[in-house]
Amino acid sequence: MTGVVAAPLMVAGCGDPTTQAISGAASQPPQTGPAAWGDEVTTRYPVMVIDGGDGAELCPGGVGESLPPQCGGPELIGWDWTDHDGDYESASGVRFGDFQVTGTFDGTDLTVTDAVPADEWTDAGSVTDVDFASPCPEPPGGWPGEPMPWSAEDIVFTAAQQRSDYAGGWVTHRDPRDAYELDRALTDDPEATVLPPVVNIRVTGDPAAAEAELREVWDGPLCVTTAERTETELRRIQDEVTTSVASMLSAGVDVLTGTVQLTVTYDDGALRSELDGRYGDGVVQVISALVLAG
Repeated sequence: MTGVVAAPLMVAGCGDPTTQAISGAASQPPQTGPAAWGDEVTTRYPVMVIDGGDGAELCPGGVGESLPPQCGGPELIGWDWTDHDGDYESASGVRFGDFQVTGTFDGTDLTVTDAVPADEWTDAGSVTDVDFASPCPEPPGGWPGEPMPWSAEDIVFTAAQQRSDYAGGWVTHRDPRDAYELDRALTDDPEATVLPPVVNIRVTGDPAAAEAELREVWDGPLCVTTAERTETELRRIQDEVTTSVASMLSAGVDVLTGTVQLTVTYDDGALRSELDGRYGDGVVQVISALVLAG
């Protein structure tokens, strides 16, 4: 993606809730949680469980890549490490391992009813890869195929980002070599060329006018399509939800879909409905780290 799809903004503390309120917002930030506590919930996929000596915690958000790792989240009530011998590691007095955890959530703590180690998890099909395909069909005669230097397309993004109607962009790689082969080739010869990717740019204005402007700096494969909101507007929305949603774990702009992706500890639909009313249906995609079990 060459860095043009925004990385999610992770909350400091690796999963600890953020409780700031934005200027002009309601005095109480929107909360998430089930209408009636007691339903069993589960993590979407295995996540880290960590215990520094004060009790096990679930890490549904980011994890600091150190040894031992650093993260935190809801306290796990009823967690017993002796039930998971062989499924966790220890370093500097900290125990940690990846599990799909099921239990009842009261908005603060998760009372554990089941835990499946990551290597026994069988629902890997529920995790899908991001599709970076180009929305434009291949033109008659095919895309231009003249080899170019690696990252030559950066000039297109630099030009596109100067437009007031820029709504984001990404690349669709076409070189037949895999990442390892490309890395070796470029290490051996930094001037090596690659099959140019399709550069995908979105704008809220006239795509034909934008394409004509970008063609002044790029004669490789180019796809210009329209979007409803600029990247600047989406980042403004990201900033607002970052500081107003108490249970936020991460937030980021997804230029592939023209939305803000917001991950929270748990939402039963109430937060999604509230944000749909504030920004429009589906503009903020709420992803709940905990989902109803079954």
